[in-house]
Amino acid sequence: MTPVIPGFEYHRVPVADGVSLNAAVGGSGSPIVLLHGFPQTHLMWRHVAADLAADHTVICPDLRGYGASDKPLDDYAKRTMAADIVNLARALGHERFALAGHDRGALVAFRAGLDHPETITHLACLDVLPTLDMWEVMHGVTAAVGFHLYLMAQPPGLPEQMIAASADAFFGHFLDIWINDPAAIPADVRAAYLDACREAVPSIVADYRASAGVDVEHDQVDRDAGNRLRMPVAVLQQDWGAALGFDAAALWGAWAPDLRHATVTCGHFMAEEAPDVVAKALRDLLGA
Repeated sequence: MTPVIPGFEYHRVPVADGVSLNAAVGGSGSPIVLLHGFPQTHLMWRHVAADLAADHTVICPDLRGYGASDKPLDDYAKRTMAADIVNLARALGHERFALAGHDRGALVAFRAGLDHPETITHLACLDVLPTLDMWEVMHGVTAAVGFHLYLMAQPPGLPEQMIAASADAFFGHFLDIWINDPAAIPADVRAAYLDACREAVPSIVADYRASAGVDVEHDQVDRDAGNRLRMPVAVLQQDWGAALGFDAAALWGAWAPDLRHATVTCGHFMAEEAPDVVAKALRDLLGA
């Protein structure tokens, strides 16, 4: 049986033509939407969501192409995925809401903040750089850490075949190497992640492929136009800028004038390894 977030109700919500999202909703109060990363589902927020639900309405969807949400063959621009989230919140009765994302979900949240500034009240991004900055800092042998970015950027066909041929090993690799405390992802949750990814190889690759194409174009237009995030922004990251030779806080500061940037000592899956740290950072942001 697939794990769920205890005490949350599950909804299937149409957000675009032919696309519905699976979403867990719990708590009451001002709304916050939590977006998961790769290779995960909404379950990565289970601890943080339970904490925030004490005084907020918490919405945890599976992104388009992931988990139990619909998986169209194309259109994984973060602009499209951000519109999904705005439509989801509206369908659940929320015209304005706070938004937090991890990894892929943070890229969707970033785009939502730029495209829908009147809708997103507060924005949090966990352990990513904006897409345009990410590609600019990846160079030389240090780029090997992001081999999957280059693999899934290739034209349709080969990446999907290669990953599908050994899906559990491919997705399990990241669950193993991006975590400091393996116990933070128990066996049933890990199995749920692998099951979900195994069934979503084409859509996951399409999501990553968009980040090597249309997402870069959209970011470049905003950079050239001087568009910035207007809401209070919090960023939590591992200190991988030091290892790869860039200043993450400065890169984020160029996009977010009202920025709170902090590094963490846990692994990439911080909402599962250090949920108290993440929940506190989100509460501090919501109080801004």
